[in-house]
Amino acid sequence: MDYEAIICFETHVELSTATKLFCSCLNEFSEKPNSNICPICAGHPGTMPVLNKQAVEYCIMAGLALNCHINNRTYFERKHYFYPDIPKCYQISQGSAPFCEFGFLGIIGDDGNPYDVGIRRIHLEEDAGKLIHSPDSAASYIDYNRSSVPIIEIVCDHERNPIRSVREAKQYLKKLQGILRYIGISECSIEKGHFRSDVNISVRKAGSVNFNNRCEVKNMASFKAIAEAIEFEVKRQIKLIETGKANNQETRHFDEDKRVTVSMRTKENAHDYRYFPDPNLVEIYLDNDYIEKLRRSLPELGDSRCSRYIREYGIAESEAAIITNDRELSEFFEKTLEFGTDPKLLSKWMVRDLFNALKNAGVTIDLCRLSSENFAKLISFVEDKIITAAVSKEILQEMVQNEINLDDFIKVRNLSSIRDDVFIMSKISEALAEQTASVAKVKKDPYDPALNFLIGQVMKKTAGKADVKKVKDLLLQAVTNLG
Repeated sequence: MDYEAIICFETHVELSTATKLFCSCLNEFSEKPNSNICPICAGHPGTMPVLNKQAVEYCIMAGLALNCHINNRTYFERKHYFYPDIPKCYQISQGSAPFCEFGFLGIIGDDGNPYDVGIRRIHLEEDAGKLIHSPDSAASYIDYNRSSVPIIEIVCDHERNPIRSVREAKQYLKKLQGILRYIGISECSIEKGHFRSDVNISVRKAGSVNFNNRCEVKNMASFKAIAEAIEFEVKRQIKLIETGKANNQETRHFDEDKRVTVSMRTKENAHDYRYFPDPNLVEIYLDNDYIEKLRRSLPELGDSRCSRYIREYGIAESEAAIITNDRELSEFFEKTLEFGTDPKLLSKWMVRDLFNALKNAGVTIDLCRLSSENFAKLISFVEDKIITAAVSKEILQEMVQNEINLDDFIKVRNLSSIRDDVFIMSKISEALAEQTASVAKVKKDPYDPALNFLIGQVMKKTAGKADVKKVKDLLLQAVTNLG
């Protein structure tokens, strides 16, 4: 019997505001424990929260980027629950009146067609502190630096285009992460805890319109762990259905060592949290002009840029998708175009050579030393045969890591192209004398792979400074003349 999975994420995203959500403490929880706290975020009785305007704007920007309706009227509520890491024993969140509702995020579905994953809501809330357990479990410590840091929670819609597979789940999360980084509201680092997802999973018979109990898997540490947890949970729930056993609605934990989910507790429903409006925070009214102002402040997003690059520049779709996946990369691409570089040529250089250089240096485009002007100049030097493509790779690696004067660097290192045919022929003669077996193969068949081997030998003797095409032509001529 066929089954279908219904997968919905609750993604918590730490916002990159300067200060916390309800006080002026710095939004920096990686510093010395309990160094960025005050009576408000430490939950002292009688303290009054004051809302961070930038956090509100970031939440609305996320909603606009994810095609949500922005509610003109909203308010904060107290969510009552036993939080050992929240000192006041309730969390200030939003229950019935979130800032953003009824959005979607477009992905490519398993059938190869566009698929708009439904987003039920995006609300703004405060984060909890961080519990630190001693290695021997004899004691637990609390760091309140993260307490009251602003986070948005992005909740998928299980009824309107839910995610249906591990592949779609990965695509959704990676694209969501990319969009939020694009609009500059969060670093979205999973390693630093800026981007955390709980996943709700249920299974039903294919074609059924009814929903079975769902299980929530919490505390996911990576995309890999999320994928493995979904795969295990789908199989587990199918087995329960087929054996006639009850599938209880519960919260589960994923054991990364054993790659299984284990029960933690019965899953709560909304009424279990006993929401009610926070009496210390006033209702918020957003007029349409304010919302439109925030909409205009958004950058052009990746999907739009990708389509435009393909349409305006004729770039290959695969290359355009890679470049526009990161805002800094796409902006670097556009700045380099201002220096007259051919768009198609530039995209190939970025996807092939620049990516390799960045990877080797262990840096991202925004942290490297390469300027768009120097990159354009390097490309033009190769096109004008001032340097060879082989030499350009060495230079690019240096430019990514250090600020250099390109002309002086080429001159001092003696990296200019060799144009002396006599010198090149002397190196060809050396290679032919050393590689007689390969020469015999090329003499018999000019298209034999041995030709590329011989070309490589000559390029090595010229330190990569000879033009490859010229080497090939002269080498074939030399082999033919051997008689």
